[in-house]
Amino acid sequence: MNLASSWQFWAVLSAVFAALTAIFAKVGVEHVNADFATFIRTIVILATLAFILLVTGQFQSPGSISSRTYLFLLLSGLATGASWICYFRALKIGEAAKVAPIDKLSVVLVAMFGVLFLGEKLTAPNWLGVALIAAGAILVAYR
Repeated sequence: MNLASSWQFWAVLSAVFAALTAIFAKVGVEHVNADFATFIRTIVILATLAFILLVTGQFQSPGSISSRTYLFLLLSGLATGASWICYFRALKIGEAAKVAPIDKLSVVLVAMFGVLFLGEKLTAPNWLGVALIAAGAILVAYR
């Protein structure tokens, strides 16, 4: 199997980059307002993605995208922005090793929302994993 077509490969890379995000952001927000730091981060992401789309020729005609897709991408963007603002504010005042695990409670919420809203099915071992993630996040953040 080609690694580039494996969801597991991309998920592991996502975790690695998310970990680096916490460490880099903690240092980055040390002497700047957390919201302004989020703004700078967003500009970097926007420029990087524009470059990737340009180099790979992946731009799409805006008219080829359905209004439903636009709606959900808009909602996703708003949720991402809210998440980043909250994350950077938490990093500004808290320890990265405690903030990041609480942020990763999103894994637990995604499992619950996936079942409730998307009709996804989780087995007993899956639910055990979700519970262990929740317990682990709480224990890591515990004083």
